[in-house]
Amino acid sequence: MVHAIRVHEAGGPEVLHWEEVEVGDPGPGQVRLRQQAVGLNYIDVYHRTGLYPQQLPFTPGTEGAGTVEAVGENVTGLMPGDRVAYAGPTGGYAEERLIDAERLVKLPDEIPFQQAAAMMLQGMTVRMLLRGVHAVQTGETILVHAAAGGVGLIMCQWARAIGATVIGTVSTDEKAEMARTHGCDHPIIYTRQDFVAEVERITGGAKLPVVYDSVGKDTFLRSLDCLHPRGLMVSYGNASGSPDPIPPNLLAQKGSLFLTRPTLFHYIAKREELEQSAKELFDMVLSGKVKIEIGQTFPLKDAAEAHRALEARKTTGSTVFTV
Repeated sequence: MVHAIRVHEAGGPEVLHWEEVEVGDPGPGQVRLRQQAVGLNYIDVYHRTGLYPQQLPFTPGTEGAGTVEAVGENVTGLMPGDRVAYAGPTGGYAEERLIDAERLVKLPDEIPFQQAAAMMLQGMTVRMLLRGVHAVQTGETILVHAAAGGVGLIMCQWARAIGATVIGTVSTDEKAEMARTHGCDHPIIYTRQDFVAEVERITGGAKLPVVYDSVGKDTFLRSLDCLHPRGLMVSYGNASGSPDPIPPNLLAQKGSLFLTRPTLFHYIAKREELEQSAKELFDMVLSGKVKIEIGQTFPLKDAAEAHRALEARKTTGSTVFTV
């Protein structure tokens, strides 16, 4: 029998149950996918806790890679044996799953399954942030929170390839060194340094055109203080909880700031957008400009343990489940 992680009620990591499931045959437009590796992302925590409500019961997981087992009617361009990867539809914490063929992209032979599972959601998120939400330019200075995390390490490298200067916040000296070796020019250890004051110092008081904040509640308001007039606040995660509501007038008071809360799935909703995003990511990785760091792996059945490590900020780089 095929196994998967199932969630029957929102809650802590203990609600992640390893169960036998029936997958069935692919329907029209679907593929049955034998997964080789699955990625862990903070959005999985939001789904598990109910912050982003899901219809119960459900299987979490939004990123994976594997081999096509069977295709349903009206599927073109894919056949059994093809190596593929995806980011988006939940249901990833499973040995096998059904998935719409339109959400899959073919995986280059040079990219291993584990590497693909570690980069699809995070890598396309970085592409969205640096090229879609705000087109970072050569010579710009940006702030990246959680610079030693999965998204952070990719973002530091990609921004360096563009020619930007990267300021990044991390929690420890070890993470500061990791961020530095991946393109972060100015790591800030926020546990003992004031990141707003450090941004002021590093930029000579000029501040920044854009801040990328995946932390949320703990950093949101102070991130606004890092922006120069008409700067852009990009809030794309809530690792410390959702930010408190703010009056729109606060953005005016702090310099006519812009605020956006992007979600990757709105940037890859169309097939051509997905293909372009994946192609740019694959090109960056195959060129060697971006290296994907898998900081830790867990057997899929131990998903609860992995969630505890992620929420305790004990992980670095990407986390991958082996299937």
